[in-house]
Amino acid sequence: MSKELAELRSEIEEVDEQILALLNNRATIVKEIGKLKEMQGVKRFDPVRERKLLDLIEDRNEGPFETSTLQYIFKQIFKASLELQEDDNRKALLVSRKKKPDDTIINIKGEQIGTGEQHFVMGPCAVESYEQVKQVAKALKDQGLTLMRGGAFKPRTSPYDFQGLGMEGLKILRRVADEENLAVISEILNPNDLEEALDYVDVVQIGARNMQNFELLKAAGSIRKPVLLKRGLSATIEEFMYAAEYILAQGNDQIILCERGIRTYEKATRNTLDISAVPILKQETHLPVMVDVTHSTGRKDLLLPAAKAALAIGADGVMAEVHPDPAVALSDSAQQMNIPQFHEFMNEIKKHAAVYTA
Repeated sequence: MSKELAELRSEIEEVDEQILALLNNRATIVKEIGKLKEMQGVKRFDPVRERKLLDLIEDRNEGPFETSTLQYIFKQIFKASLELQEDDNRKALLVSRKKKPDDTIINIKGEQIGTGEQHFVMGPCAVESYEQVKQVAKALKDQGLTLMRGGAFKPRTSPYDFQGLGMEGLKILRRVADEENLAVISEILNPNDLEEALDYVDVVQIGARNMQNFELLKAAGSIRKPVLLKRGLSATIEEFMYAAEYILAQGNDQIILCERGIRTYEKATRNTLDISAVPILKQETHLPVMVDVTHSTGRKDLLLPAAKAALAIGADGVMAEVHPDPAVALSDSAQQMNIPQFHEFMNEIKKHAAVYTA
């Protein structure tokens, strides 16, 4: 009996080895199929084909396993195969930490974004005048900050709202920035404006509404200046990463990701700040991640706690809006801090962050 048991166990070991070899052979074929699907833009999961294979098991099963048992086992194989295709694709992404384990560090006028120090990008929602920008710039300088944001081209939900000063607004930002030794971060909407805008901006911002403007992403990938890419209003983290991939695929790896809230059913805030996106993006990519607390909350009373949360969870920086007199601002008046509120904000938040100061 002992000899017969040993022989049967030996047979099982041989079968197990054959199953192992077949599973790995299947996995190799699956990876090749995944590459072809990626090239063709075909979805990896094919429910019709899975159903066909499950029906084949039902037709061909002669026991002793129950058909339901075998179908369950094969569904696990199908699931693992799908995950293998997805993991293989993530490894190929240039933005992936699997592709580049080390953090990408971006130099903006001496500030190293991505080193662990935490930074602040502050300024008016929209550029309205030289005097307005100058007042905000002086306040930034008083707090030791060097990164100034300001909207010259404004994508607005309503076509009748203030659309920005355009190139004239960029010129104002550049003039003030040079006078106060600041860096300019401003949004560009049209690829045709990008080349001229490079004379005035230090960082090109691509806003939430343009996260999947693929021609703009490609154009931003061809320049040699940093790009701050905001997450789209309803974009998944995967879609956000692919948008960054468009830029990096063209040769520009100087990308800062910015979580700015996503659209949900909640109405208490302008958007819903997806704070968990920060560590996920830090784990999945090698790019620095910032959080825009103004557009995510849309409420001045929530800016400070949201900024504390962003810094606590590992964001490389925080963005917020400042205006000398928000009540008369031409855009987003309710969510911008005035200058005294900005100083209060900065004095408090510096207690919670490894803040870079010029």
